[in-house]
Amino acid sequence: MTASTGRPAGAPSGRGATRSLLLAEVARATQRLADAGVPSPRYDAEELAAFVHGTERGRLHSVPDADFDARYWEAVARREAREPLQHITGRAFFRYLELQVGPGVFVPRPETESVVGWAIDAVRAMDVAEPLIIDLCTGSGAIALALAQEVPRSRVHAVELDERALEWARKNAEGSRVVLHHGDARTALPELNGQADLVISNPPYIPLGEWEHVAPEARDHDPELALFSGEDGLDTIRGLERAAHRLLRHGGMVVIEHADTQGGQVPWIFTEDRGWADAADHPDLNNRPRFATARRVAR
Repeated sequence: MTASTGRPAGAPSGRGATRSLLLAEVARATQRLADAGVPSPRYDAEELAAFVHGTERGRLHSVPDADFDARYWEAVARREAREPLQHITGRAFFRYLELQVGPGVFVPRPETESVVGWAIDAVRAMDVAEPLIIDLCTGSGAIALALAQEVPRSRVHAVELDERALEWARKNAEGSRVVLHHGDARTALPELNGQADLVISNPPYIPLGEWEHVAPEARDHDPELALFSGEDGLDTIRGLERAAHRLLRHGGMVVIEHADTQGGQVPWIFTEDRGWADAADHPDLNNRPRFATARRVAR
């Protein structure tokens, strides 16, 4: 024994002993997920460990060896089979929100956060006391809820066609001021025609022929209605162009997310002869074309 600690010489400290097992298992899980082609294996292994053990990723070291939960490996196996991380944990993080998600609803992606950031800046620049915002194809409600939270005096309406997705949106919107509507985004909310300051959407935009190239997490688990849209992927966006023109006031803005491979195509849908000005594409944080915007003008 050492005189100062009462432990055998060379034995790990108490802190080291408590952190060894779980962090070693996380390292093993990271390798398994990497071998399975999971895009962010370390993050996912840590997030699953935090979820199973009821802690935060930054505190995994504090989980005692005796508290290691073997159900961690059940969760890892599910992720290894490419089930979405968010379906396993039941939660998705989006900007400042923690959302409930699961089978039947599109899992919000980090790329969409930059779309919402642009929209928030645009609404604030309008200097409208209580801006009216409409989110079409809301899915989990992520966009609508983020806008309601970050533009405090906004009036936010959100539309979703899929009933299962709408149930998830209702769970997430409970207690918020977001007003949800069940309906087709292309024809919804005629009572708000000409009143909206901003129309925003993350619609389906994957071409039907690209099904086999879609990541398994999306292809096998996200609803098809939220993914695919015609031969070129732009059918829904074409319909939303007319809906946005109908809903927006003169000078109002539309913001539409699209695939990075569709950069340059979507602004051409919002042409001057259809009542639009300033149509442009914008990059995401990885500098890939991610969303298009346009301003409504009189035709």
